[in-house]
Amino acid sequence: MDIRKFDSPRQLGEAAGKDAALHIREAIEKNGSANIILATGASQFETLNQLIKEENIDWSKVVMFHLDEYIGLPVTHNASFRKYLQERFLAKVPPLKAAYLVNGETDPVTECARLGQLIAAHPVDVALVGIGENGHLAFNDPPADFETDAPYIIVELDEQCRKQQMGEGWFPSIEDVPEKAISMSVKQILRSKYIICSVPDERKAVAVKNTVEQPVSNLYPASILQTHPACTCYLDKMSAGLLSTP
Repeated sequence: MDIRKFDSPRQLGEAAGKDAALHIREAIEKNGSANIILATGASQFETLNQLIKEENIDWSKVVMFHLDEYIGLPVTHNASFRKYLQERFLAKVPPLKAAYLVNGETDPVTECARLGQLIAAHPVDVALVGIGENGHLAFNDPPADFETDAPYIIVELDEQCRKQQMGEGWFPSIEDVPEKAISMSVKQILRSKYIICSVPDERKAVAVKNTVEQPVSNLYPASILQTHPACTCYLDKMSAGLLSTP
Protein backbone atom coordinates (compact mmCIF):
# COMPACT_ATOMS: atom_id res chain seq x y z
CA MET A 1 0.00 0.00 0.00
CA ASP A 2 1.41 3.36 -1.07
CA ILE A 3 0.74 6.34 1.20
CA ARG A 4 0.67 9.89 -0.17
CA LYS A 5 0.08 12.94 2.02
CA PHE A 6 -1.08 16.40 0.91
CA ASP A 7 -1.57 19.75 2.58
CA SER A 8 -5.31 20.01 1.93
CA PRO A 9 -8.35 17.98 0.86
CA ARG A 10 -8.34 19.84 -2.44
CA GLN A 11 -4.75 18.86 -3.24
CA LEU A 12 -5.54 15.29 -2.18
CA GLY A 13 -8.53 15.17 -4.49
CA GLU A 14 -6.66 16.66 -7.41
CA ALA A 15 -3.94 14.01 -7.18
CA ALA A 16 -6.40 11.13 -6.68
CA GLY A 17 -8.62 12.30 -9.54
CA LYS A 18 -5.69 12.68 -11.91
CA ASP A 19 -4.38 9.22 -11.08
CA ALA A 20 -7.85 7.69 -11.52
CA ALA A 21 -8.10 9.34 -14.94
CA LEU A 22 -4.69 7.97 -15.89
CA HIS A 23 -5.74 4.41 -15.06
CA ILE A 24 -9.03 4.83 -16.95
CA ARG A 25 -7.22 6.06 -20.08
CA GLU A 26 -4.73 3.20 -19.85
CA ALA A 27 -7.51 0.62 -19.59
CA ILE A 28 -9.35 2.08 -22.58
CA GLU A 29 -6.18 2.13 -24.63
CA LYS A 30 -5.33 -1.48 -23.72
CA ASN A 31 -8.78 -3.09 -23.64
CA GLY A 32 -11.06 -0.76 -25.56
CA SER A 33 -13.06 -0.04 -22.41
CA ALA A 34 -12.66 0.65 -18.70
CA ASN A 35 -14.63 -0.73 -15.76
CA ILE A 36 -14.64 1.47 -12.67
CA ILE A 37 -16.05 1.58 -9.15
CA LEU A 38 -16.96 4.93 -7.61
CA ALA A 39 -17.37 5.70 -3.94
CA THR A 40 -19.64 8.35 -2.48
CA GLY A 41 -19.81 10.49 0.64
CA ALA A 42 -18.01 13.65 1.73
CA SER A 43 -14.55 12.10 1.35
CA GLN A 44 -15.02 11.83 -2.41
CA PHE A 45 -16.08 15.41 -3.20
CA GLU A 46 -12.68 16.68 -4.34
CA THR A 47 -11.62 13.45 -6.06
CA LEU A 48 -14.78 13.33 -8.18
CA ASN A 49 -14.55 17.07 -8.89
CA GLN A 50 -11.12 16.50 -10.41
CA LEU A 51 -12.11 13.36 -12.28
CA ILE A 52 -14.96 15.08 -14.13
CA LYS A 53 -12.53 17.86 -15.17
CA GLU A 54 -10.09 15.43 -16.74
CA GLU A 55 -9.77 15.59 -20.52
CA ASN A 56 -9.21 12.87 -23.10
CA ILE A 57 -11.39 10.28 -21.40
CA ASP A 58 -13.82 8.56 -23.76
CA TRP A 59 -16.64 8.12 -21.29
CA SER A 60 -18.66 6.17 -23.86
CA LYS A 61 -16.22 3.33 -23.21
CA VAL A 62 -16.55 3.39 -19.41
CA VAL A 63 -18.73 1.06 -17.30
CA MET A 64 -19.42 2.25 -13.76
CA PHE A 65 -20.40 0.40 -10.60
CA HIS A 66 -20.64 1.83 -7.11
CA LEU A 67 -20.04 0.54 -3.63
CA ASP A 68 -23.26 0.62 -1.67
CA GLU A 69 -26.77 1.91 -1.06
CA TYR A 70 -29.17 2.01 1.86
CA ILE A 71 -31.99 -0.51 1.80
CA GLY A 72 -35.41 1.12 1.56
CA LEU A 73 -34.14 4.66 0.98
CA PRO A 74 -35.82 6.46 -1.96
CA VAL A 75 -33.57 7.71 -4.74
CA THR A 76 -35.06 11.16 -4.11
CA HIS A 77 -33.61 11.29 -0.57
CA ASN A 78 -30.58 13.55 -0.19
CA ALA A 79 -28.60 10.69 1.37
CA SER A 80 -29.20 8.30 -1.52
CA PHE A 81 -25.92 7.30 -3.12
CA ARG A 82 -27.68 6.82 -6.45
CA LYS A 83 -28.82 10.45 -6.25
CA TYR A 84 -25.29 11.49 -5.24
CA LEU A 85 -23.73 9.86 -8.29
CA GLN A 86 -26.44 11.00 -10.67
CA GLU A 87 -26.00 14.63 -9.61
CA ARG A 88 -22.27 14.80 -8.84
CA PHE A 89 -20.92 12.55 -11.57
CA LEU A 90 -23.25 11.18 -14.23
CA ALA A 91 -24.86 14.55 -14.96
CA LYS A 92 -21.42 16.15 -15.41
CA VAL A 93 -19.74 13.76 -17.84
CA PRO A 94 -20.83 12.53 -21.28
CA PRO A 95 -23.01 9.39 -21.29
CA LEU A 96 -21.21 6.27 -20.11
CA LYS A 97 -21.27 2.90 -21.83
CA ALA A 98 -23.21 1.73 -18.75
CA ALA A 99 -23.82 2.81 -15.17
CA TYR A 100 -25.02 0.09 -12.83
CA LEU A 101 -26.50 1.76 -9.78
CA VAL A 102 -27.45 -0.14 -6.63
CA ASN A 103 -31.23 -0.05 -6.18
CA GLY A 104 -32.04 -0.17 -2.48
CA GLU A 105 -35.77 0.08 -3.13
CA THR A 106 -36.15 -3.39 -4.64
CA ASP A 107 -35.72 -6.85 -3.12
CA PRO A 108 -32.15 -6.76 -1.76
CA VAL A 109 -31.41 -10.45 -2.34
CA THR A 110 -32.45 -10.17 -5.99
CA GLU A 111 -30.50 -6.93 -6.37
CA CYS A 112 -27.32 -8.46 -4.95
CA ALA A 113 -27.64 -11.32 -7.44
CA ARG A 114 -28.26 -8.95 -10.36
CA LEU A 115 -25.25 -6.79 -9.55
CA GLY A 116 -23.08 -9.82 -8.86
CA GLN A 117 -23.71 -11.22 -12.32
CA LEU A 118 -23.00 -7.86 -13.93
CA ILE A 119 -19.73 -7.13 -12.17
CA ALA A 120 -18.49 -10.69 -12.72
CA ALA A 121 -18.61 -9.91 -16.44
CA HIS A 122 -16.71 -6.62 -15.99
CA PRO A 123 -13.30 -7.07 -14.32
CA VAL A 124 -12.64 -3.80 -12.51
CA ASP A 125 -9.75 -1.66 -13.70
CA VAL A 126 -9.84 1.02 -11.02
CA ALA A 127 -11.83 1.41 -7.82
CA LEU A 128 -12.26 4.67 -5.95
CA VAL A 129 -12.93 4.04 -2.27
CA GLY A 130 -12.85 5.80 1.09
CA ILE A 131 -12.52 4.74 4.72
CA GLY A 132 -15.24 5.25 7.32
CA GLU A 133 -14.70 6.65 10.79
CA ASN A 134 -15.09 3.09 12.09
CA GLY A 135 -12.60 1.82 9.52
CA HIS A 136 -15.22 0.37 7.23
CA LEU A 137 -14.59 -0.28 3.55
CA ALA A 138 -17.77 0.34 1.59
CA PHE A 139 -20.41 -0.53 4.20
CA ASN A 140 -18.44 -3.49 5.55
CA ASP A 141 -18.46 -2.42 9.20
CA PRO A 142 -16.31 -4.24 11.77
CA PRO A 143 -16.15 -7.15 12.15
CA ALA A 144 -16.21 -7.26 8.35
CA ASP A 145 -16.74 -10.41 6.33
CA PHE A 146 -13.37 -11.10 4.68
CA GLU A 147 -14.43 -14.54 3.48
CA THR A 148 -17.53 -14.22 1.29
CA ASP A 149 -16.97 -14.48 -2.43
CA ALA A 150 -20.32 -12.84 -3.20
CA PRO A 151 -19.71 -9.52 -5.00
CA TYR A 152 -22.58 -7.74 -3.22
CA ILE A 153 -23.99 -8.55 0.21
CA ILE A 154 -26.63 -7.32 2.65
CA VAL A 155 -25.09 -5.71 5.73
CA GLU A 156 -26.23 -4.23 9.03
CA LEU A 157 -24.81 -0.80 9.80
CA ASP A 158 -23.26 -0.34 13.23
CA GLU A 159 -23.93 2.64 15.46
CA GLN A 160 -20.66 4.45 14.71
CA CYS A 161 -21.31 4.18 10.98
CA ARG A 162 -24.83 5.52 11.36
CA LYS A 163 -23.59 8.37 13.57
CA GLN A 164 -21.09 9.32 10.87
CA GLN A 165 -23.86 9.57 8.28
CA MET A 166 -25.84 11.82 10.60
CA GLY A 167 -22.75 13.86 11.52
CA GLU A 168 -21.99 14.57 7.87
CA GLY A 169 -25.46 16.06 7.52
CA TRP A 170 -27.11 13.39 5.38
CA PHE A 171 -29.78 12.67 8.03
CA PRO A 172 -31.36 14.84 10.76
CA SER A 173 -31.02 12.16 13.48
CA ILE A 174 -29.54 8.71 13.94
CA GLU A 175 -33.05 7.28 14.04
CA ASP A 176 -33.46 8.40 10.43
CA VAL A 177 -30.38 6.50 9.24
CA PRO A 178 -31.33 3.09 7.77
CA GLU A 179 -30.04 0.08 9.65
CA LYS A 180 -29.32 -2.06 6.59
CA ALA A 181 -27.64 -1.58 3.23
CA ILE A 182 -26.44 -3.39 0.13
CA SER A 183 -22.65 -3.25 0.02
CA MET A 184 -19.94 -4.42 -2.31
CA SER A 185 -18.00 -7.12 -0.48
CA VAL A 186 -14.39 -6.80 0.63
CA LYS A 187 -13.20 -9.54 -1.74
CA GLN A 188 -14.89 -7.86 -4.69
CA ILE A 189 -13.18 -4.55 -3.94
CA LEU A 190 -9.83 -6.33 -3.74
CA ARG A 191 -10.37 -7.82 -7.20
CA SER A 192 -9.83 -4.33 -8.67
CA LYS A 193 -6.59 -3.87 -10.60
CA TYR A 194 -5.97 -0.47 -9.00
CA ILE A 195 -7.47 0.99 -5.82
CA ILE A 196 -7.47 4.72 -5.13
CA CYS A 197 -8.40 5.45 -1.52
CA SER A 198 -9.19 9.10 -0.74
CA VAL A 199 -9.33 9.91 2.98
CA PRO A 200 -9.38 13.58 4.03
CA ASP A 201 -10.41 15.05 7.40
CA GLU A 202 -9.33 14.79 11.03
CA ARG A 203 -12.41 12.64 11.75
CA LYS A 204 -10.70 9.82 9.86
CA ALA A 205 -7.32 10.03 11.65
CA VAL A 206 -7.91 7.08 14.00
CA ALA A 207 -9.28 4.94 11.15
CA VAL A 208 -6.29 5.83 8.96
CA LYS A 209 -3.85 4.89 11.72
CA ASN A 210 -5.60 1.55 12.22
CA THR A 211 -5.73 0.92 8.48
CA VAL A 212 -2.03 1.56 7.98
CA GLU A 213 -0.43 0.46 11.26
CA GLN A 214 -2.58 -2.33 12.72
CA PRO A 215 -2.18 -5.93 11.57
CA VAL A 216 -4.74 -6.91 8.94
CA SER A 217 -7.94 -7.69 10.81
CA ASN A 218 -11.66 -7.63 10.14
CA LEU A 219 -11.92 -5.43 13.23
CA TYR A 220 -10.19 -2.79 11.08
CA PRO A 221 -11.82 -3.58 7.73
CA ALA A 222 -9.81 -1.15 5.60
CA SER A 223 -6.57 -2.73 6.89
CA ILE A 224 -7.15 -5.38 4.21
CA LEU A 225 -5.92 -2.77 1.72
CA GLN A 226 -2.41 -3.53 2.99
CA THR A 227 -2.61 -6.78 1.03
CA HIS A 228 -3.50 -5.22 -2.32
CA PRO A 229 -0.60 -4.95 -4.81
CA ALA A 230 -1.69 -1.61 -6.29
CA CYS A 231 -3.51 0.43 -3.64
CA THR A 232 -2.66 4.09 -3.03
CA CYS A 233 -4.05 6.02 -0.06
CA TYR A 234 -4.35 9.79 -0.47
CA LEU A 235 -4.31 11.59 2.89
CA ASP A 236 -4.26 15.18 4.04
CA LYS A 237 -2.42 16.60 7.04
CA MET A 238 -5.38 16.05 9.32
CA SER A 239 -6.22 12.47 8.37
CA ALA A 240 -2.53 11.52 8.54
CA GLY A 241 -2.01 13.31 11.85
CA LEU A 242 -1.81 10.20 14.05
CA LEU A 243 0.53 8.12 11.89
CA SER A 244 3.72 7.10 13.65
CA THR A 245 5.95 7.82 10.66
CA PRO A 246 5.78 10.76 8.23
